[in-house]
Amino acid sequence: MEEKIELVKKVYAAIHAAAEIAGRDSREVRLVAVSKTKPVEDIIAFHRVGLREFGENYVQEFVDKFEQLKDYGIIWHFIGHLQKNKVKYIVDKAFMIHTVDSFELAEEIEKQAVKKEIPQVRILLQVNVGREPQKGGCDPDEVCDLYNKIKELKHIKVCGLMSIPPFIEAEKLRPFHRKLFDLRAEVIDKCGADPEIFKELSMGMSEDFDVAIEEGATIVRLGTILFGAREKKVTQ
Repeated sequence: MEEKIELVKKVYAAIHAAAEIAGRDSREVRLVAVSKTKPVEDIIAFHRVGLREFGENYVQEFVDKFEQLKDYGIIWHFIGHLQKNKVKYIVDKAFMIHTVDSFELAEEIEKQAVKKEIPQVRILLQVNVGREPQKGGCDPDEVCDLYNKIKELKHIKVCGLMSIPPFIEAEKLRPFHRKLFDLRAEVIDKCGADPEIFKELSMGMSEDFDVAIEEGATIVRLGTILFGAREKKVTQ
């Protein structure tokens, strides 16, 4: 337990240092511990040392962990690829869905929210900032159009943007993080998004979270730095 306490302290110190470099308040940055493929015992251990927000990538694993840990008051984020036919399983469990990249997926979230009587589902629009064909996310040029369509859905609250940038060294990711920051400003300016609502930038992982914070991240998704290397999972 002492080891985890020191690890969490070290991570929060790095978050604070990165925020300070950017002249930001580190309290603006949420730490989401990415617990995919890791056992519930690890989540409980980190919960005991103060972490409250956890992210999962696979629907079945998300649901299983949600049920096992429902008495812990965990704030769950869904951060993986989401198929329309799986929306019904998580829409009432996720505090925020990070990976909405099409109007069709948003429509399904709206439909399930109505069915389950959920007033509003928080989502982020996933943007493929590197325009990589193997990754999800809408094209950067389509963000405003997608926002304009989704904002009309009454049971969805679009809270910001999310990206998974190219797998390159941290310093070279600055332009990609900056692009997401600029896209948020563009949606506020051109589409009239409320900056108090459309404020989240989910970007930055274990290898580059400090750079992402310097470039404006409000949510960092940290897995390896907390939980260690992951086992491979073939499918959800």
